Amino acid sequence: MPVITRHLAIHGRVQGVCYRDWAVRTATLLGISGWVRNRPDGSVEALAMGEAEAVEAFIARCRGGPSSARVDGIAISEAAPEPVQGFERRPTG
Repeated sequence: MPVITRHLAIHGRVQGVCYRDWAVRTATLLGISGWVRNRPDGSVEALAMGEAEAVEAFIARCRGGPSSARVDGIAISEAAPEPVQGFERRPTG
C-alpha cells in the first residue's frame, strides 16, 4: 500500500476538549505516525503519515473527534514526511 502524508488544520471547538489526547490514541490504534498540537488561533494542527487507508481513516475520525468536541471543518493538504516515530503530542505552536 502507498504511504502518504497529510497536514490537517482542524477548526471548531477543538481546544480544551481533549482533542489532542484523543488524536494520539486514535492515530496509535490506526498505526500511523505524526504529531498533533494546538494553534494560537484556537484550531488544532496535525500531521499524519502512514498507509493511505489508515491516514484516510484517521482523517474521517477527526471529522468527529472526541464526544466533547465540535468540528466545523478540516483543511487537508499534502505534506512532506517528517522523521517521527509513533504519534506525538507537541506543544502549542
